[in-house]
Amino acid sequence: MRRISCKLMPLFVLLGLPGHLAFGQTGAAPAISSADNAWMLVSAALVLMMTGPGLALFYSGLVRKKNVLGTMMQSFAMMAVISILWALVTYSLAFDSGFSFIGGLHHVFLRGVGLGPDPAYGGTIPVQTFMIYQLMFAIITPALIAGAFAERMKFSAMLVFMVLWSIFVYSPMAHMVWGKGGLLNASLGGRFPTLDFAGGTVVHITSGVSALVCALYLGKRVGYPKEQMAPHSMVLSFIGACLLWVGWFGFNAGSALSAGTLATSAFVNTHFAAAAAAIAWAASEWLRNGKPSALGAISGAVAGLVAITPAAGFVQPMWAIVIGLIAGGFCYFMVVKVKTWFGYDDALDAFGVHGAGGTIGAMLTGLFASSAINPIFKDAKGHVLASGALEGRWGQLLNQLVGVAIAWAISIVGTYLILRFVDAIIGVRISPEAEEEGLDLSQHGEEGYDLAS
Repeated sequence: MRRISCKLMPLFVLLGLPGHLAFGQTGAAPAISSADNAWMLVSAALVLMMTGPGLALFYSGLVRKKNVLGTMMQSFAMMAVISILWALVTYSLAFDSGFSFIGGLHHVFLRGVGLGPDPAYGGTIPVQTFMIYQLMFAIITPALIAGAFAERMKFSAMLVFMVLWSIFVYSPMAHMVWGKGGLLNASLGGRFPTLDFAGGTVVHITSGVSALVCALYLGKRVGYPKEQMAPHSMVLSFIGACLLWVGWFGFNAGSALSAGTLATSAFVNTHFAAAAAAIAWAASEWLRNGKPSALGAISGAVAGLVAITPAAGFVQPMWAIVIGLIAGGFCYFMVVKVKTWFGYDDALDAFGVHGAGGTIGAMLTGLFASSAINPIFKDAKGHVLASGALEGRWGQLLNQLVGVAIAWAISIVGTYLILRFVDAIIGVRISPEAEEEGLDLSQHGEEGYDLAS
């Protein structure tokens, strides 16, 4: 890590903290805050909870009984494999000073990632705290992709694919948006400053679009859509969705990188957007089908959480509600109509919720961002400038569009090439016989339930 002159440290703090864009914090010199550090460690634990048990329960309840353990194992494997990969190389690729598109290798094996602060990534917390917090995002992002290829991908192929995807898709995108010198970094003068508070582009667009590519590449499940493939346990999915909602406070409010007022803003916006989206999806379903379903309500809540992620630390609470309402209706349309029109088998609607929700959320962030909430843009004299289009900064919509386009492009190209490579060396899809038997027995030799009973 390059040393930063003590004389420059206050300047870096005043300019803002780019790790998840924690702006507006000031101070004479970086010093560890026990309160901030405690909040960030709790937030890291909350984000990890989103993968296991949150996502593991949410996804496993939506598949058939014969695939429940196999689906859970996909999330659990990411908790182990991506953690080690992060320590070895991907943290460095994402957050080391490097190029516009990718970080360097100065922090491989966590070299220089100690217990002192780095003003660029949170001046009041140890850089090791920042590192472990960011790890939790790196874990859940590839785990989200599994929703698209549920019930039909080899476990071995999934592991190789996720490792390569984390290196060649996630790390570059994280560096561009949040890393030092990143092309899209809004706090340190990136060429196209993209507002992404907690991962609309980095997490949700990359995972959602990559999920669509996986669904198209692997093809439909045997029997889809003629056979009934209803969720085997809405109870598991319901519990998982509630855990995701709670964990998302660490995801978004934790991205303030401190226990200050910006965390409060992100926390409030996160909750209201989720509530509004749950209502919008359930209402849409109620009007169309004559009754609201539990699956629709929890899917709507997740859609709202996805859409508010890039905007959480930038918008007023009433705009968060608007974002949630739009996301709930839009993602419902993508899942119910668009998927049917094109006939792709996005098994658990990873693209319809995360890809679509992340995209609409990123664009709405550029529209509704408020300098009163987060004074990110300043002129040469330090005067606060407008943040979003409604304040007069219409060019921000172009910046958001560039960020979205890059996220889509790297996800489509990177995912397709990685799938082709993995398919060539070990094959990506299980055999029809193994698919009929289920992931639990064919991939792991055990059952989540006694199917004979």
